[in-house]
Amino acid sequence: MGAGGPPHAQLSRLREDYALSVHGVGLSIGSMQALDQDHLQRLKSLCGRYEPESFSEHLAWSSHDGIFLNDLLPLPYTEATLARVAEHIDQVQAVLGRQMLLENPATYLLFEESTIPETAFLAELVRRTGCGLLLDVNNVLVASINHKLDPCQYLADFPIKAVGEIHLGGHSQVLDDAGAPLLIDSHDTPVTDRVWKLYAEVISRTGRIASLVEWDNDIPDWPVLRQEAAAAQAVLDRAAQRVAA
Repeated sequence: MGAGGPPHAQLSRLREDYALSVHGVGLSIGSMQALDQDHLQRLKSLCGRYEPESFSEHLAWSSHDGIFLNDLLPLPYTEATLARVAEHIDQVQAVLGRQMLLENPATYLLFEESTIPETAFLAELVRRTGCGLLLDVNNVLVASINHKLDPCQYLADFPIKAVGEIHLGGHSQVLDDAGAPLLIDSHDTPVTDRVWKLYAEVISRTGRIASLVEWDNDIPDWPVLRQEAAAAQAVLDRAAQRVAA
């Protein structure tokens, strides 16, 4: 989001050969407070500079009273939240002059006041704003296991036709205060077999969709990263072969 320096030099060189996907973590699209207009203008400049294939953000909030909390915090799914998030999406798309994709969250708690299922909440945002969705398959598994839900049913209810990009990643398991297992969207391990199976099921329904393997912490040597990317590519290639057949 800065004006120059080595990161922009590197990104400019990569942009010469590859399409980019800009993925935000600080817009706080779910905040009940107004969007940070300085942040939004820097984002507009970034997208104008690199013309990415897509821009995406998280269904979460991450700031309050001008303080950035450096976390993706969950929302209650209510009519009031729905109206506020839709308003923010409209603002972002108007300023950027492009469609944004909204990512389903990895969550560790549920709100008693929620009255709308997450998949229905996302579908209504798509209907109201024309935004697209970023489907994070690892987030589906993490949230489903944490809340004792069925990830396959979640995906069956997901507005799959609105998906413009897919994310995959690894997770870790800890114990909560009650001693029960809790999955954390940590991006520090390989994609699990269960996530690969869910991903393959999604791609069998959608066909080829741009997909990203996220690995942010405890990053291994390049061959391991390349193997993860190759595994995702193999799923996409099989889908293309089925269509050709």
